[in-house]
Amino acid sequence: MKFKFEELNRARKVLGLDEEATLYEVRNNYYELSKKFHPDRCKGNKKECEEKFKEINQAYNLIMEYIACFRISFKEKDVERMSIDKITYKHLKQFYDGWWEMLGY
Repeated sequence: MKFKFEELNRARKVLGLDEEATLYEVRNNYYELSKKFHPDRCKGNKKECEEKFKEINQAYNLIMEYIACFRISFKEKDVERMSIDKITYKHLKQFYDGWWEMLGY
C-alpha cells in the first residue's frame, strides 16, 4: 500500500502527535480524543462531535495501517539497542516535554 505524506501528516495533526511518536502515544492520544468527542459523551454540538469523532477514527486507522507496514526486529542486538526502562522513559519525556514548553515551542 502506498501512503501519501499529506494524508499521514494531516492524520497525525488530527491526533495531536509530533512528527515522531511511539505506538503508546498514538494509542493514548486516540483514546483521549475519542472519549472527548464521542457523540454519546460530548457536551457540545452533537453533529460537530460526530464529525470530529469520524475524523479521529479515520486518522487513527490510517496511522495504524502505516505502522503495520514496518518490520519489527526481535534480534538480540536490536532489542538491546532500543530498550529503555519505563522509569527512564517517563523522566526523559517529562524533561523534554517541559523543556520545549519553556522555550515556547
